[in-house]
Amino acid sequence: MSDRRVLIFAAHPDDEILGMGGTIARHADRGDAVRICCVTDGSSTQYANDTDILLQKQAEARKAAATLGVTDYVHLDLPDMRLDTLPHVEVNRVVERQVAEFQPDTVYCVQADVNLDHRTVFSSVAVATRPRPEQPVRRVLTYAPTSSTEWTPAPETWWVPNWFVDISATLERKLEAFRHYRSEWREWPHPRNDRALRVHAEHWGTVVGCPAAEPFVLVRGIALP
Repeated sequence: MSDRRVLIFAAHPDDEILGMGGTIARHADRGDAVRICCVTDGSSTQYANDTDILLQKQAEARKAAATLGVTDYVHLDLPDMRLDTLPHVEVNRVVERQVAEFQPDTVYCVQADVNLDHRTVFSSVAVATRPRPEQPVRRVLTYAPTSSTEWTPAPETWWVPNWFVDISATLERKLEAFRHYRSEWREWPHPRNDRALRVHAEHWGTVVGCPAAEPFVLVRGIALP
């Protein structure tokens, strides 16, 4: 077992698998304590008042996480696709509560991209992980869900990866995990399917000299002695 504590924030169910499923599996395999927190209900805007869809998405998320070795999955209930309509302090409050309760040393957050929910979650994570003297978080990174970050217009993005994780040994589990998200699966050449996720991982692998990799932006890192 490891003494590392890793908290992953997603705006919607599947963000975390698309963006960093292989890295999550590596953390779990190492024995790190891992929690995934999905900030929105994931369906209320697209499928208003459809409890069956809501429960389906929550079940898909838990199965996907379990495939990667994570059982600590927290699904909050802020409104999907409408986080920007809430007072900033309200989103801050639920994110800060997760950080205070879990006491992570490492926080991953969805990249602030074309999706306004992603931007809102990132802004609140930035607040919750401010480097105050009592702050447990030593490292903050963003990950890029396919079908979102790469669709962001160039003038609006600061996605320039500077941290990479070799997922050669965990890529197949990432693909298996995403297969649980049947409600989010799309046919090639859409970015949400096995073929696209493999191509994406192999591309980033060529960038850093390994068979498959996931890219991140290191927002802040404080080295321990």
